[in-house]
Amino acid sequence: MNRWTKWAGVLGLVVLCATAPALAQTKWVIATPYAENFHTANIRLFIAEVEKATGGRLAIQLHNNASLLPMSQIKRGVQTGQVQLGEILLSAYANEDPFFEVDGVPFLAWTWPQAEALNTATEPYIRARLERQGLTLLYMVHWDAQGFYAKTELRSVQDLRGTRFRAYNNVTGRMAELMGATPVTVQLAEVSQAFATNVITSMFTSAQSGVNVTAWDFTRYWYNVGGMRTRNAVVANTRALQALDVPSRDALLAAAAAATTRGKDLAKQAEVVQSDRLREKGMLLPTPSEQMMTELKSIGETLTAEWVQRAGPEGVQMLEKYRAAMQ
Repeated sequence: MNRWTKWAGVLGLVVLCATAPALAQTKWVIATPYAENFHTANIRLFIAEVEKATGGRLAIQLHNNASLLPMSQIKRGVQTGQVQLGEILLSAYANEDPFFEVDGVPFLAWTWPQAEALNTATEPYIRARLERQGLTLLYMVHWDAQGFYAKTELRSVQDLRGTRFRAYNNVTGRMAELMGATPVTVQLAEVSQAFATNVITSMFTSAQSGVNVTAWDFTRYWYNVGGMRTRNAVVANTRALQALDVPSRDALLAAAAAATTRGKDLAKQAEVVQSDRLREKGMLLPTPSEQMMTELKSIGETLTAEWVQRAGPEGVQMLEKYRAAMQ
């Protein structure tokens, strides 16, 4: 039995228990930006565990795939109490605070041990910043590894020079510039059309995202370089959380802790499963050359130095903790 089957079975059992006759006294809503992927599966399990543990006293309705709020409005929706819970991509809020984008700095943390150490080093800073905005961080889960999608073979960064490179935030746009590519902002839902019309000719994203946009229709190669493992965060409106009775609040926090551990497992599994899916569809997944990785890490050093300038003394402090943990 693989992990996906195991978690699906657990979900079915928990949902069955959660549909017991007890009536919910409190109804919450969670807004998320994605369709069905491992993040959404994790949230469904989180909800089911909360409802089971509270005996139905707290019911949570999921609105995924941006069906209630678009991605850009979810965080604000939780802050204002429009919804009680929301899932956000932290790096999308770089303009608010550099600490929200640190896990999106390419080649600062490009392996799982590095990503987990960076998560530990940054979590207190991120939690404090969210608390000042009336939000409580419940849990964070990484995305799977990032890689380069291209129509032709990539032997070094030079092969990306002159390409029209999909950028989805400031730091990936800056990475494109340092590689000699032209950054073009394209949202994931528009990627297929952008490749078809040559608006973009290369991109940097995960195997999961590549499967979601059927990347095999317009590219031939995917180079898993690790890159970075950005995080999704599930946050709660702090006032709504504090208004819960103590048993319900404790159940919610316990389910969040379980989602943290489970999410790590699901992310690592997705990295394998979705890479295999790309292969099944005929894509080639060569090992990146040593030259290419050396060049990318050099670019990462530049991007990290630029991030520290934006983050100031706390950024220096955090990086010292992260690097000490990696020694």
